[in-house]
Amino acid sequence: MNFIDTVQITVAAGNGGNGRVSFRQEKFVSKGGPDGGDGGKGGDVVLVASWNQNTLARFRFQKELHAAPGGAGTPQRKHGRNGGDLLVDVPVGTVAVREDGTAAADLTEDGQQVVIARGGKGGYGNAHFVSSTRQAPKFAEKGEPGEAFTLRLELKMIADVGLVGLPNAGKSTFLARTSNARPEIADYPFTTLVPNLGMVPVDAETSLLFADIPGLIEGASQGKGLGHEFLRHIERTAVIVHLIDAYDSDVARAYATVRDELRLHDAALLERPEIVALTKVEGLDAEIIADQLQQLRAVAGTDTPLYAVSAQAGTGLKELLYGVKAAVMAARAAQAAEEAVQPDEAIPVHTLPERDATWTVEKTDAGFVVRGLAIERFAQRTDFSNEEAVQRLRDIMHRQGITRELGRQGIAAGDAVHIGAYALPY
Repeated sequence: MNFIDTVQITVAAGNGGNGRVSFRQEKFVSKGGPDGGDGGKGGDVVLVASWNQNTLARFRFQKELHAAPGGAGTPQRKHGRNGGDLLVDVPVGTVAVREDGTAAADLTEDGQQVVIARGGKGGYGNAHFVSSTRQAPKFAEKGEPGEAFTLRLELKMIADVGLVGLPNAGKSTFLARTSNARPEIADYPFTTLVPNLGMVPVDAETSLLFADIPGLIEGASQGKGLGHEFLRHIERTAVIVHLIDAYDSDVARAYATVRDELRLHDAALLERPEIVALTKVEGLDAEIIADQLQQLRAVAGTDTPLYAVSAQAGTGLKELLYGVKAAVMAARAAQAAEEAVQPDEAIPVHTLPERDATWTVEKTDAGFVVRGLAIERFAQRTDFSNEEAVQRLRDIMHRQGITRELGRQGIAAGDAVHIGAYALPY
């Protein structure tokens, strides 16, 4: 399966079912009362995080997600069926982003669910509108439309350790040697084209999830090469491990180049705990290895652990993995302590508020425009082909004070009043 880590899709929750206009029809009952049932609620679109998913490839051809609509109400005051929710599995680490760039959901735990688009409410049947002054209503509400919008899904791998380095630094070989991952490896200049994940056993009690981030080059953060496409995957790792090819002519510059690209992508990454490992040291003299480690020490600083390893020969791997384990445990402990003092705020999910009766009236060249969540939702549920239904909307506008404000602004008979996508004459 192709690795896809960013897609744009359209999500549409189910529309609510229409209410029913119906009157009792029974033998020996000449004038049965209204008994139209309410419509059912439309289904929600729900994102579900799952470790069984590791790519967004399924959305490459499935660009639209639609939840089921609610059923219409039926006679005998029977409620229409509710539309089934659409549960959509996505990889753990998926972020849902709206068109305006705001995050709608951040799925970081297996099984986590987020309602990303809410289904519309069902319309009331005519039995709902019976009162002492309206004993035989001949109208019902339409179902409310479900939320529908364009959404961008981004996958940011969640791993304990992120492996970074220039192309041919030995990341894939290291991952293949230490884990169950089987990335492509070549005996010629070659760089991995997709990120790889591997579970690396450190000891009998501990295994760590490593992410091999495809080779970065100078200018990757500005779009050069392939590395820029995968820099987002380093954002969630607890520890960054730099792998430096011992056969590079300037190991210090190789390390600095990758650090610069991380900084240009997100300066906070430079605060992440890191470890530097000189790779492919098999066959090299101890003096050469010591000189290269000294060069790295000069740029990495005294606090950064340095190792010399060979994935091919197995040299130094055990020591490196124990060092990585200690760094990950310290990083996770620090993160837990910080969250205990300042817990992360959940990313807000945009949904239609249940109650918001505020409104505004604006006089325009096309007529008068009434805006407000509650009144617009009433208009959505109004059957404008039914005069009784339209009169109910007028009554609501009167009770909320909208009619008075229209009069204050000079509305005259025949002027158009626009509410959302609907218009009615005054």
